[in-house]
Amino acid sequence: MKRITQYGMLLAGWLCGLTISQAQIVKKAQVGFRFLENPVSAEVVGRGGVGVATTLNSMGIFWNPALISWGEQTIDVTLHHTQWIADISYEAASGTVRIGDVGVVGMSMLWMDYGVFHGTQRAPNTEGFIETGNFTPYAYAVGISFSQKVSDRFSYGVHIKHATQDLRYASVAPTGTTIDDPNLSVTRRKYKEGEFAADIGAYYDFLYNGIKFGATLQNISREVRYENNPFPLPFAVSFGATVEPLRFFLEEGTHETLILSFESRHPRDFKEKLKLGAEFMFLERFTLRSGYATNYDERGFSAGVGVRHELEGFPLRFDYAFQPFGIFGTVHHFSLGVSY
Repeated sequence: MKRITQYGMLLAGWLCGLTISQAQIVKKAQVGFRFLENPVSAEVVGRGGVGVATTLNSMGIFWNPALISWGEQTIDVTLHHTQWIADISYEAASGTVRIGDVGVVGMSMLWMDYGVFHGTQRAPNTEGFIETGNFTPYAYAVGISFSQKVSDRFSYGVHIKHATQDLRYASVAPTGTTIDDPNLSVTRRKYKEGEFAADIGAYYDFLYNGIKFGATLQNISREVRYENNPFPLPFAVSFGATVEPLRFFLEEGTHETLILSFESRHPRDFKEKLKLGAEFMFLERFTLRSGYATNYDERGFSAGVGVRHELEGFPLRFDYAFQPFGIFGTVHHFSLGVSY
């Protein structure tokens, strides 16, 4: 037990040291496949996007794969939908199965619907372009994960996924030619790329008043290339912690639970993002959530609600969250889960 605890603290210390060493580096527009950063789970969004140490169901695959081995259920399935900005929407699904005392295996899927775009091509006419028809770019990622609870305090997890982004077709002309060239030959080129990526996470429960710690490395991958510009996936280091302050004053077994959470995210191409969240559960069925995230241009505050209900022996959960998104309006998130 002492050795496991030491390993857990060493991993946490290494992650913290890595994030501190990168804190002074500010980069922008250095990564691609941004859809992998989209927040999944209305539960997480409702508390400010804090999920590394708090998401103890199948949606934990997207935030910290070490979390999925902490649920008491044998099977857990969650569906998620987000009506995002600019007529963009995305869906996600996750499922976990406990394999005896070995661990928990999970699967994940994320699908981006960017809507319909109107294609054009430069041309030597009065308008300066011709229409090439509508097109619909899309992106998706599918993955498999494994988590093992080594003790009643510590777990680890790995999430391997394959991400694909299809930008459809573009009109490409040879270098040095102009649209007035009578011999101009334009070709249609398809821009579709895919790459494998991995998430690695750790989770530690101090078994004292809800104090828990989680850490994860996300989107570890090789670079992807469109034409002559290679770029990595959105790699980030995150760690978070939770505490249940009411347990310092109230006896265990009460029907009210207050969880305060904190998370620090260090992306490859931007400065540190801090997130604060709170959720209050009462009557063991209803949950109110609220949170705030810093260093985002158009978003910060978020809030949401959750309902738990057992139907014929199957625990159901429904979560909703909303987040004002500046000039783009309000974004709405919905999640539905069932376990056995």
